[in-house]
Order: sequence, then structure tokens, then C-alpha cells
Amino acid sequence: MIKKAVIPAAGYGTRFLPAAKAQPKEMLPIVDTPTIQFVVEEAVAAGITDILIIIGKGKRAIEEHFDRNFELEAELEAKGKLSELETIRRISGMAEVHFVWQKELRGLGDAVRCARHHVNGEPFLLLLGDTLIQSRVSVARRLIELHEHYNETVVALEPVDPAKVGRYGVIGGSAIGTGLYLIESLIEKPAAGEAPSNLAIASRYAFSPRIFQYIDQTQPGKNGEIQLTDAMQLMLRDAAMYGYVIDGRRHDIGNKLDFLRTNVIYGLEHPEVGAEFREFLKELAKGLGEVKGEG
Repeated sequence: MIKKAVIPAAGYGTRFLPAAKAQPKEMLPIVDTPTIQFVVEEAVAAGITDILIIIGKGKRAIEEHFDRNFELEAELEAKGKLSELETIRRISGMAEVHFVWQKELRGLGDAVRCARHHVNGEPFLLLLGDTLIQSRVSVARRLIELHEHYNETVVALEPVDPAKVGRYGVIGGSAIGTGLYLIESLIEKPAAGEAPSNLAIASRYAFSPRIFQYIDQTQPGKNGEIQLTDAMQLMLRDAAMYGYVIDGRRHDIGNKLDFLRTNVIYGLEHPEVGAEFREFLKELAKGLGEVKGEG
């Protein structure tokens, strides 16, 4: 049973400057909740009790978010704000959350390598800290189940527009069941004509601990970075690897447009403001339509 999860969150977030200058992009809120809290909650809901977050310079806010704030708790209790008090106490009690520093930003593969000692020879779940997934079936839980069944690495996949495959790590493979693939090749950000499929890796992985030995063998690529996809390609020489097509929607908050879209989607579902927000969007859309008609 996989009991540990690793969440890389060390990047600078340059696409969100100036907002990311003094706060981690993973702490940018989706409505009223930091993005990385959703990721931690996803892991916890899948049965994970031990979480390692990989951070870098300027990421102390993540540590503080998952630690207790006794002064704030006392203030809320004194003012009778018991609902808010329960909310923030739940954050620090969800799981055992640990931190390790990636001292030099050298790519996702190198970030994952920072988890070697914490993982300690056990299989683990890897969830990217700037990506959310909404699905009918828990993707994290399904990856854990498939890893237990095959005893090999399993990655989440999603179909993407063939014209946009160059943004992702893409797999080639053979279907072995409904939504299941035996992976035969992996290419990081291929040109449209070179992609073996339109199935992109969807930011969630259930890894065998053997991945670390292949990360060690991986040579730095573009910008001197060690790509996790390259390490996985090396691993394919010696071990089977499986892919699971998610039944849901992935939200990448690593760019401005998708961040805005994600806030709209989650805002519409928010129990406190969803209904009123929906009416606002209707009125806004109506106004946009009238402006377009005038032109």
C-alpha cells in the first residue's frame, strides 16, 4: 500500500510575476483556498498519511500554511468564529506534512530526487503542486490501486488536442483495457508530427522507488534541467509501466488563462458564493453579447 506522497513546489512561478515575487504560485488561491491545499487534500482523500513537499527559496509561506498558528486560533476562538477556527485547524491536522529544500532548480527530475531519503525505498505517489484534478473517481486512489495490482509504475493520462502535444510529456503504448495502456515510449514536449499519441501525462504518478536510480542516470537537457520524463524513458528499458486515462478534468494553474478558468469553475461550485457568482456571470455574458451586437 502506498502511504507516502511527494509534491514538488520549488519553481519560481515566473509566469505569475509580480504576484509570485513574494509568495509561491502554489499559494495563489482558487476562490479562497491555496492551490497546494487542494493537492494535499487529494492525497489525503486517497489514504495518504505522509506527505513531503519539495520547496525552494521564497516558499516559506507553504510551510507556514500547513503549520498551526496559535495566535490566529486564539483570536478566532475569542471572537466566536468557530467555523473558521475548525477550518484552519483541519489544515494542520490532515496529514504529517514534511518539507525538503531543492537548493538549485534543475528540473522536475532533480526535484523528485530530493525525496529519495524520505521515500526510503517505498513506492510513492507524486502529485505536481500546480495542477488540480476534478474527477468522478479519485485519480490518486486509482493510481494506488493499479500500482498494487501491477507492482509497477503507473501514470495518469489525459487526451489533449493533437495541435498542443508540444506542451506535454506524451506516451506511446498499447491499450490493454478500458482506459488502460501499457506504455512503450515517452517523449517530452514532442513536435506535433513526432508525437506517438495525443495522450499526455496528467501530473499524477504512482512510482516504484526504482525511479531514483534512473534519475541518477539521466543527463541534463535543455537549460541544464533533468527531465523526469527522460528518466522514465530510461526506466522503460528494464520495467513495465502503465497509463490510466483519467475520467475527469485537469486544471493547470501554471499559466494565467488556465488559472482564471479554474477560479471560474471552482467559483461556480462554491457553496457560499456559487449561486450569486453564476448570476453575475450571466449578466456579464449578456453585457458582452450586447457590446458585440453593437459592433
